[in-house]
Amino acid sequence: MPETRRHGRIEGLDLIRGLAIGLVLLRHAWPSTFGGGGIVGVVMFFALSGYLITGLLLSDIGCFGRVRYGRFYRNRALRLVPALVLMLGVLAVVTLILDPWGDRAGLGRALLIGITYTGNLPIPLGSSGISHLWTLATEEQFYLVWPILLAIGVRFRRMRWVLAVSVLAIATVMIASMLMTAPDITRIYTLPSSWAIAMVIGAAAYVGQDALGRLLPKSGIPRAALSLLSLGILMMITFSPIAKSWHLTYVAIGPLVALLTVVIILHLRAWKTLPKRWLKPALALGTISYAAYLWNYPVVLWLSATPAIPHGPLLSLPITLLAATLSWWLVERPALAWKARLDAPRSTSAQSAPALLEQS
Repeated sequence: MPETRRHGRIEGLDLIRGLAIGLVLLRHAWPSTFGGGGIVGVVMFFALSGYLITGLLLSDIGCFGRVRYGRFYRNRALRLVPALVLMLGVLAVVTLILDPWGDRAGLGRALLIGITYTGNLPIPLGSSGISHLWTLATEEQFYLVWPILLAIGVRFRRMRWVLAVSVLAIATVMIASMLMTAPDITRIYTLPSSWAIAMVIGAAAYVGQDALGRLLPKSGIPRAALSLLSLGILMMITFSPIAKSWHLTYVAIGPLVALLTVVIILHLRAWKTLPKRWLKPALALGTISYAAYLWNYPVVLWLSATPAIPHGPLLSLPITLLAATLSWWLVERPALAWKARLDAPRSTSAQSAPALLEQS
């Protein structure tokens, strides 16, 4: 497994990633048991992303008076694209040689959709092997807009208005989508508006973290109890048979998961290092969580398309971890080192928010 402690990282936040990806892996392997695990895991990722990226952007604005868009998108590309290209390349080779899902004719379309982050649009994907990439598309499309809105909020000192209008706009589009697709609202599951609210909630948590700190318990035991209660509720949702056709899934359960995740973030952000060694495996899983998400769903599909392989769901876990670990060492770690070299000569914001720069 990759090293789990590097300068500037907050291990408590990587622990959240480990929990989130663990739930996604379990949901893909045993959907009848972990019915809500996928939604809980993905929304946790979205909320954490909104919290961290908002911190990075505000740090940039505070140090330079503006968002350095070129640097921001360059660093996003260095963090995300190498592992994505590796996964798409392997998917292309497997499809061309074995064609396990019988969708070789749509491979070109699938690769184009995957690399352009458009997998959440209501268009044919070309291959079921990229159907999980809707989450990446939702996140990256959000970050085409959010830096601009954030800069406006800071410039005119109307951050609360920006957050409120963002929530209202997302909710309006989501409700309109429900009405347009009724009674079969499952078609809105992957749309950009259906889960973007989670990133806004995470962003609002960063903006209002001082106020939230005054509201939440300050001492160790009550705060830990609140985090455990939040975690317990998340686990209850994980084991529930959440349906894509439930209106509450979009208007209540998703936002609730994001809010509970914020409670845990505000607790674990103080864990620069883990207090217990038995948490190390979850920390290691959090470190490779991005690649694990990329690889897991195609692996599950490949195994399900090969009935001769016994215990496919169980086997999907070690295969996913192996692929994610190789991805980390072969492409992600070198790309992060390159990003650090590019930032080092001229980034004074790295000194004001080192943990966020490393964590994103």
